[in-house]
Amino acid sequence: MKKINIILVILSLFCFSATAQKTILINNVEIFNGKDQNTTKGNVLIQDNLITKISTNPIPTNKSGNTTIIDGTGKFLMPGLIDAHSHIMFESLPQVMGMTADYAYIALFAAQAAEKQLLRGFTTVRDLGGGAIVVQKAINDGIAVGPRIFPSGAFISQSGGHGDFGLPTDVPRKIGELSYAERNGMIAIADGVDQVLLRSREQLRQGATQLKLMAGGGVASNYDPIDVVQYTEAEFKAAVSAAENWGTYVTVHAYTPEAMQRAINAGVRCIDHGQLADEETAKLMAEKGIWWSLQPFLDDEDAIPFPEGSANRAKQLLVTNGTDNAYKLAKKYKIKTAWGTDCLFDPKLATRQGAQLSKLTKWYTPFEVLKMATHDNAQLLAMSGPRNPYPDGKLGVLEEGAYADMILVDGNPIQNIKLIEDPEKNFLLIMKDGVIYKNTLNK
Repeated sequence: MKKINIILVILSLFCFSATAQKTILINNVEIFNGKDQNTTKGNVLIQDNLITKISTNPIPTNKSGNTTIIDGTGKFLMPGLIDAHSHIMFESLPQVMGMTADYAYIALFAAQAAEKQLLRGFTTVRDLGGGAIVVQKAINDGIAVGPRIFPSGAFISQSGGHGDFGLPTDVPRKIGELSYAERNGMIAIADGVDQVLLRSREQLRQGATQLKLMAGGGVASNYDPIDVVQYTEAEFKAAVSAAENWGTYVTVHAYTPEAMQRAINAGVRCIDHGQLADEETAKLMAEKGIWWSLQPFLDDEDAIPFPEGSANRAKQLLVTNGTDNAYKLAKKYKIKTAWGTDCLFDPKLATRQGAQLSKLTKWYTPFEVLKMATHDNAQLLAMSGPRNPYPDGKLGVLEEGAYADMILVDGNPIQNIKLIEDPEKNFLLIMKDGVIYKNTLNK
C-alpha cells in the first residue's frame, strides 16, 4: 500500500510539473498596445502563450524562480508585425525554380523563409496563394519555426489568368489534366462556375482560412495584360458561396476599376492591390465596407527588375504610377485599409519587409503605420471567422487575453519609424506564442 501511495505522489508531482505554467515578466517597459498613439510605461506578465496582466504597478510573481524576468528599461514593446499579403512558398525562390523544382525542395525552402520572416518581427502573415497550408501545419506542429499563417491554399485562376504560369506549349490542355504545380496545391486553374466551386471547396477542405482568386491582369504573369478582367460575376459568386458556407470570405487580386467592381458586386469582401482604382470604385468600397489590402509599390530600388521595354516592365510602371492615388483614395473615403508586401521570387526584397512598411510614411504617420501593421491587419484576419486557426487569443494588440506575440525594440519606432527597417539590429527580443525566438538583451 505504501509503495502504491509513493508512486501516486511521484506521478502527481510529474503531472504538476508537466502542466505548470511558463511565466515571463517584462518590467519597466514602454508599451504600445497596437491601437492607441499614447504609450504606457508598465509591466507585462505572460503565462504560457497569453498575456495575463498589464499594469503600471509592479506585478508580483511566483517566488519559486520559475519566472523569466526581462528588464525592459528604456525599451519599446509592441505587438508582432502582421503582413497581410505574403507568399511563403515563393517569396525568396527564383520564379523558374518555383514552377519547376521538386515540391519537397520548395517546401523545405519555404520553411527556411518562414523562420527568417519571424526573425524580422513578423509573427503573423496572411498567405495569399502558393500552397502554404503544409508549411502552416509544420509550424503549428512544432516541426518548423515561423509566423502564424492564415493560408489561402492554392490561388485560383482562370486559364490565361494571373495564376497561369504554365509554358506557352501547355495549351491546348486536355480536360482534367493537371500541371505539376496544380497537383501539389500551389495553383488551381479553374474555368466555369462548376470548376471554381470545386477548386474553392478543395482549398477549404485542406484548411484554407480564406480564398484568393485572380480578378484581373498581373505584372509578373505573361499572358494577361493589366486591363483584362478575369472571371465572370457568376464564377466569383461560386467562390463566395463556398467561402460563406464555411464562414469565411474571398479576396481577389485586382488592379483596375472594372475587375474590382465585378468582384465586389459578386460578394467579394477584400481587394488586394487596386492601384488603378478610381473615385467611383473607392466610393463603392467605402459604402460596402470592403477591405483594401494595399502595397506601397513604387518604381524604386525594391521594384522587381523587369527588362526595360518588356511588357512586364510596362505593366509595372502603370501600377507603380497609380500607387499614390490609390492611397489618397483610401484615406479620402476612410476605407478599411490593410498592408502587405506581396514579395515574390526575390530573396533580396524579402529581407526588406520592414523597409516596405516604413514607406507608408509617405501617406501616414508612424503611429498609423504601426497600427495598420498590427491592430488593423488583425481585424482583416478576423474575417476568417470560425476558420481562424488561432481562436484562443487576440492578435495585433498588447492587452490582457491577447496572444504573447511581441517585439522589444531598441528605440521608439513611433518617433523613428526607420528602426523597423533593420530588425537584426533594433529588434532585441522577438516572441511568438509566448516563446522567445530571439533575445540579444544580454549580448
